[in-house]
Formats: sequence, structure tokens, C-alpha cells
Amino acid sequence: MEENLLQIKNDALSLIFETEDPKSLEELKLQFLGRSGRLTLAFKEIAGLPLEKRAEIGKLGNEIKKVIEDAIADRAMELKKSAQKKQKNNLDITNPGIKPPLGHLHLVTQAIEEITSIFEKIGITRVRYPEVEWDYYAFTALNFPANHPARDDWETFFTTDNTDSKKGQIVLTPHTSNGQVREMEKAVEESKKTKMPINIRMLNIAKCYRRQSDVSHTQMFHQFEGLVVGKNISISHLKGVLEYFVKSYFGEKREFRIRPYHFQFTEPSFEIDVTCGVCLGKGCKLCKAGWLEMGGAGMVHPNVLNYGKIDPTIYTGFAFGWGVERVLMMKEGIEIDDLRLLYSNKLEFLEQF
Repeated sequence: MEENLLQIKNDALSLIFETEDPKSLEELKLQFLGRSGRLTLAFKEIAGLPLEKRAEIGKLGNEIKKVIEDAIADRAMELKKSAQKKQKNNLDITNPGIKPPLGHLHLVTQAIEEITSIFEKIGITRVRYPEVEWDYYAFTALNFPANHPARDDWETFFTTDNTDSKKGQIVLTPHTSNGQVREMEKAVEESKKTKMPINIRMLNIAKCYRRQSDVSHTQMFHQFEGLVVGKNISISHLKGVLEYFVKSYFGEKREFRIRPYHFQFTEPSFEIDVTCGVCLGKGCKLCKAGWLEMGGAGMVHPNVLNYGKIDPTIYTGFAFGWGVERVLMMKEGIEIDDLRLLYSNKLEFLEQF
């Protein structure tokens, strides 16, 4: 009996060490340790031995079983490592890699880049001016009287920083129009140095802040401000620029119109409407009457030119200021019914663009 157990051990170890694949190793495990395995059958014969021999042979049998189990486990680990090494050595570096997922520019950033590109083609250059601004540039220099509702703290975010005797308080700029007088001051200084006439072609795109939040307003939003100042600038020039932008951004089929309005810093002032992208001006559920409001525009008020140290008897100009998000929502095919979606973290929405 003892010789039989030792022979089983030697046979098992010999076969285990010669095995070259996991499947064969599993078959050897069944051959020696399974229900009908050689070692299992040998254990059943122990019951027929004399009592004084059973304990000794049983202990030897258990030791042999442990040796076989350990040998199978060790060989399985060796085969696994060998397979991994072989797979690594067989790596084909010419195979294409797995591309990681890539993000893209935010929809608002895409709109800003497109708007900038459109105006660059007609010589209007993008500039940047402060988003944290003095009251003077945000209101006073734009012809806002001291009691104007826009200067109320229910409309504008005022900070608690120091107040300047001339420039007033510091605010989070409620519109990109704060860049108008700053650009005029800059142009006047350049004109003095170069002895050339004043010639402003400005596009200011920046964040703006107001105390409003609903489906068509967010407390932070983007505006783009156009300002053109020179000699003999007229409403005809303004209409030409408006038409150029509408056709370039919204498409050749879209039309626009101007309506008389009132803004503190332009005179005369207009609001700009564009035909609906859904019905092209016929009237539908979205636009009601065929038109969608885009924003404001007008001829620069003489008082604003004076604040910018520019003589309104020599120079004239026009300005326009529209919300980036608003014109984006009006673009054909976008179909955004809530402005706040643009600033949500919903990937199922953002990944569409």
C-alpha cells in the first residue's frame, strides 16, 4: 500500500512538471485527485488495512495529496507567467492603438470663435477689457444718469472694494459696452502719437453679470460688443455690417430688420430682429410672428464720444451689443429651449455639439 502511494506521487509529479498548457493540467488534477482519481481510489483501500496500519498510511496519503495539490498550483502559476511573457514578446507595435476619448470645445466657445472669425474678415479686431470694472466705464461714461434703474443693486453686482472719487464703485460689468470709452481713450492717444485720424474697429467679447436667472437669462453670460468710429460713419454702414453678420452666421436665407428703440449710449437706437430659423419669417409656435429679437445697436451718442475725448462734430460711429448665448440659441438647428442648459454638466446634452 505504501509503495502504491509513493508511485502515485512520483507519477503525478512527473506528469505535472511536463505539462505545457492549463487544460492538460486540469485533466491531471482530475486524473489523480478527482472522484475516480488514482489517489482517491487508493484512499478507499485504506479501510481494508489492519487497524495499526490505517493511521500511518492515512497520514502518508494526506501528505502526498498536499504535495500534488501544491505542485499543480505552482505549475499553473508558471504557465500563466509564461503565457503573459509570450504575449508581450509577440506584441505587434504596428497595430493601431486604442484612442482615448477626447473632449471638444464648449458650445459657447465654438460660437465665440465663429463670431470673431466673421468680424475679422471685415477688419473688426477683437479686444479684451476688464470684467471687473469701475462704475465710470460701466455707466457714467455711457451716458447713464445717477438714478438710472440699471445702476440699482437689484440689477448690477456691486463689490465692496474701495470707491474712487472720479470712477465710483467697482462692479462686475453688466455689459461689454464698458469697452467703448476705454477703446476711444486708447485710440485718441494713438492718434496723438501717429498724427493719423481716429479709426476704431473694435469687437469686445467677455463675460457679463446681472441679477437675472430664468430660461432665457443666466447670472453670468457672454456678450460681444462692436464699435466702429471714424469720419462720416453712418447708419448705412451699420446696416451693412448687420446684414453681413446675419448672412454669415445664420445663413443666406435669414433676413433682419431694425426697430426704433432707446439705449442710453446710442442715438438713434435700434433693436435688431432676425427671421425665425424654423419658419423663415412665416410665423410659427417658436417665434409667434416670424421674427426673433437679436439685440441692440445704434449710432454712438455724442455724449459718449465726448467722454472718450473724441469730437462728435468731426467723428461719428455706431455700436452694437448682443448676447453670445442668445444668437447661438437662434442659430438654425441648435434648438435650445433653456439657456441654463449651456452651463449644466449634462454630458448627454454637451456631447451633441
